[in-house]
Amino acid sequence: MDLIRSSGPISRVELVNATGLTQPTISNIVRRLIDDGVVRETGDMVATRGKPRSMLVINSRAAYGVGIHVGADTLTCVVTDTRGGTVGRQLVAAAEGGTDVVARLAGLYHEVTQGLGLPPQSVAGMAVVGPGPVDVARGRFLALPGPQRPAGLDLAHALTGRLGVPVLVDSDAAAATVGEFWGRQVSRERTFGCLYMNSGIGSGVVLDGALHRGASSNAGKLGHMAVVRDGERCHCGNRGCLEQYAAPSVLVARARAIPGLADRLRIRAEDPDARAFDVLARAAIYGDEQAAALIDESAELLAEGAVLLANLWDIDTLVLAGPGFAVAGSIYVTEIRRRLVQRAFARDVHEVQVDLSSNPRDSAAIGGAALVLQGSVAPGHGPLVSARV
Repeated sequence: MDLIRSSGPISRVELVNATGLTQPTISNIVRRLIDDGVVRETGDMVATRGKPRSMLVINSRAAYGVGIHVGADTLTCVVTDTRGGTVGRQLVAAAEGGTDVVARLAGLYHEVTQGLGLPPQSVAGMAVVGPGPVDVARGRFLALPGPQRPAGLDLAHALTGRLGVPVLVDSDAAAATVGEFWGRQVSRERTFGCLYMNSGIGSGVVLDGALHRGASSNAGKLGHMAVVRDGERCHCGNRGCLEQYAAPSVLVARARAIPGLADRLRIRAEDPDARAFDVLARAAIYGDEQAAALIDESAELLAEGAVLLANLWDIDTLVLAGPGFAVAGSIYVTEIRRRLVQRAFARDVHEVQVDLSSNPRDSAAIGGAALVLQGSVAPGHGPLVSARV
């Protein structure tokens, strides 16, 4: 399945060559996948000296995944098809304090899937993603931004019982990494990395087609590497963490502290950090010197993190995802590319391809849906999800 996902259209003969399995074995596997509706023949034929070869692709309508990203002020729900294409999206305000979080998330799930007219049996499951740390095994967040703070709540268990579909809980950076890997049809032979920036800064790496998770599925917390010795104290307990100097909320606070800058850019006192950062980033793009100085400094620090990530894992592909890159992503991409060309350890052996997500704002929600689909239709490369196709 993963080979068909990343390489399709692909023929049975090419699958034999790629896997080392015998022709009869591949034929039997493909026949079962076609019977189950997970794979289909395109109708295209490739001429050869022998019998023309029919081509195989994943059936985009075989199953659908639902991802909900929990932000400080909003909930973003995205539905994707089996190939990672977005088929529905809804953005709603976050729940008020005291609101039943399970009921809120379940209601959003039903509203979106029913609005799209999806048969219940076609939905492979749902993933709820947000800032870490997360307890993936128990399906709960240890902390969430904003008013929705289900401390101690086994969220995945509660939602599974209410919805009747598998539910996963994971970090937004991990989800975005899988979503970009899945949606871009990246080969499992590549070492794929993702830098994610929203309220915090995280990262993820895909090795041999599977997300590297670490001992507790909390790997990749790049925002908590120290960039300033004995610097600002971070909520994680360390000092001088990258997030304390390069994250959007920090830049917004610095912009508000510069006399006249917030007023000139029309950043209001009541504006959420996410909106204020978009305004700041847009001003930097259009050449405001003070705004550009703040964004440039953040980009330089993120580039340091990118070099560290590339050197640790010897990655060959890096994607920038998350709302923090939605407006000024080009500035970050340019600086990271420049720094990797100069300082990546293996730069004389291979280059690191650096790209911006095609949908940075929704990348975590899209990735949540991809987590479900990867675990459902390509077992062994993602979390364990009961197949519903």
